[in-house]
Amino acid sequence: MRPTIGITCSLSVSVADSSGGRVYENNVLGLDYTRAVEQAGGFPVILPTLAVGESMHEYFERIDGLLLSGGIDMDPLLYGEEPHLQMGGIDVLRDQLEMALTRGSVERSLPIFAICRGIQVLNVALGGTLYQDISQHDSPILKHRQNSPKWHGSHTVDIVPHTLLSTIIGQTEWRVNSFHHQAVKQVAPGFRASAHSKDGIIEAIESIEQPFVLGVQFHPEMMWEKEPAAMNLFKTFVEACRVT
Repeated sequence: MRPTIGITCSLSVSVADSSGGRVYENNVLGLDYTRAVEQAGGFPVILPTLAVGESMHEYFERIDGLLLSGGIDMDPLLYGEEPHLQMGGIDVLRDQLEMALTRGSVERSLPIFAICRGIQVLNVALGGTLYQDISQHDSPILKHRQNSPKWHGSHTVDIVPHTLLSTIIGQTEWRVNSFHHQAVKQVAPGFRASAHSKDGIIEAIESIEQPFVLGVQFHPEMMWEKEPAAMNLFKTFVEACRVT
């Protein structure tokens, strides 16, 4: 049986028309995530954005691993900062849910794969901090919002040798895509940075205490059809979920 991978999603709000007053709130997730998990041998299940409460334990009864997907910014008050001028929109309910899911998964030793916003949630939930905008970083900044195709590796990352990430990718330098303006600042306790871009921005973190808790700032779900190493990230994650 394929392991069940719970994938978090975004909330989309739209107005039906100017006169009817109907407002639609939808759970939304890009197909790239579910397709990548399915191709890697997992069974993807979208986790709706519910209020944190008694239903939380049922999530953990049904999933073998957690995939934290990309999306909008986190509330900076969650890591002790006031909002920066360049901070974007936030979703308070999603923040609460994903923080609880992350901590619960770590407590249960469930594998976690965190992508883009996901790496930021993972880091904050476990005690780290973020740059609300990478302009706050000291070094000269590369372009981290590419205009090239989503699968294109627009900049290089240096991967720390002898890490989980380097074992999966099979090399210590790799070109990745990039669609973000926030990034990990202080790495959470029990984690290490396992990749950096050439300007020093952290591009991956991983647990030094659990077998598979990995966050990446780039988007391998957009790369897997053209880049075998990106597919290997999903395959390794799914295999880790198979043995939990």
